[in-house]
Amino acid sequence: MNEHKQDLPTPARSGEVAAFLERVARAPVPVKGSCGRLIFAIDATASREPTWDRASHLQAEMFHVTEALGGLEVQLVYYRGYGELRASPWVSEAASLARQMTAVSCRGGLTQIERVLRHCAQEAATGKVSAVVFVGDCVEESPAKLYQVAGELSLRGAPAFMFLEGHDRHAEACFAEIAAITHGAFCRFDSGSAEQLRQLLTAVAVYASGGREALRQLAHGQGALLRQLAHQVDGG
Repeated sequence: MNEHKQDLPTPARSGEVAAFLERVARAPVPVKGSCGRLIFAIDATASREPTWDRASHLQAEMFHVTEALGGLEVQLVYYRGYGELRASPWVSEAASLARQMTAVSCRGGLTQIERVLRHCAQEAATGKVSAVVFVGDCVEESPAKLYQVAGELSLRGAPAFMFLEGHDRHAEACFAEIAAITHGAFCRFDSGSAEQLRQLLTAVAVYASGGREALRQLAHGQGALLRQLAHQVDGG
């Protein structure tokens, strides 16, 4: 649905992976604590089933790469069907999150991104939320309402890292603006690219647990995306 296109801002950044990593480098340093806390929100409507399956297999790496940084707590949030929005308890191990994700089946329905952002703002109001990750492929809501709730999330100090699968221009503009409002980052990744999604999730998990310095250290011996991020951080 594109009836709100007149409300769209000009995207703050390109949807390329490099632009996303640059925004991560500029995001506020997470508040230090015993571990990072990340809300992993994903569209579970019918079109998202292949990506849901990929994310279910990749999520374990988020926990693995943050073990030496004090660990990571993750809350899974998803919407599907007609008005269904679910939020899991906070978990600190990959097996628990995997069990939750494999128990979910994707169902047709409209996007509920406003409700996701509102939930994240409420969570951030009651405790530390180092970062929010959202993965989706379209927007079927009023951009103005999304930006208003994104402003509330920004006030809570929780940056949103918005991942867009595909090339929906309406969603791209909305995702980029939400990321800009919350001082997070936006990235578009290729449909079916498990490796891109793995690296993006890893980058945000490390950021949530240890900030920019942790990313610089992780970059040694890692993939090109993390090395590029470390170079940008060191240069900034």
